[in-house]
Amino acid sequence: MGKIYDLIIIGAGPAGLTAGLYAGRSRLDTLLIEKGQDGGQIAITSEIENFPGGLSGPDKTESGAELIARMTAQAAHFGVERLSANVSSVELEGRIKRVHTRDKVFESKAVIIATGAHPRMIGCPGEAELTGRGVSYCATCDGSFFEGFEVFVVGGDDTAVEEAIYLTKFARKVTIIHRRDELRAVESIRERAFANDKIEFMWNSIVIGLHGDG
Repeated sequence: MGKIYDLIIIGAGPAGLTAGLYAGRSRLDTLLIEKGQDGGQIAITSEIENFPGGLSGPDKTESGAELIARMTAQAAHFGVERLSANVSSVELEGRIKRVHTRDKVFESKAVIIATGAHPRMIGCPGEAELTGRGVSYCATCDGSFFEGFEVFVVGGDDTAVEEAIYLTKFARKVTIIHRRDELRAVESIRERAFANDKIEFMWNSIVIGLHGDG
């Protein structure tokens, strides 16, 4: 029989890294598995300030990537073992749990599944074909590609409006398309958007198709 871990954590977003930190400090033999980039959606957020003890002030904000880098280092400091792999299935019955990857099966006494979330697709014609060719789901990843362009952001919640504000650093104009007649974002974010003269709004509108030539 191979090694049996005390704990296997699937996902290295904020929840998975926090679980790893606590497990490592508790001297549990822990394996943390992540198939992609640490941090999940928080890693593509330009400014993080809405958590206890966060940095604040115009010169003291930090990005999601910076916060996650510190969390990753902290978990590693307490001895959490890391593996980059895609988990294909899990067996959670019985005293020993099994986590399957393409190359190997790992065993542990407990499993924490912290797989996070993914961007929500519009689902309209043309979206899949133009993804990566002008359609993006990450302003901080791709914002620099849109230098001097007119950019449209679909949605009206916190994430959409924050992404629109960030894109004004690059785009000549940003239009927020929202299916309602008011934003759903919290007031502090709405105020920043309304005060930005590079942002315009298209109310009561739904995207029904995307077209382009590359």
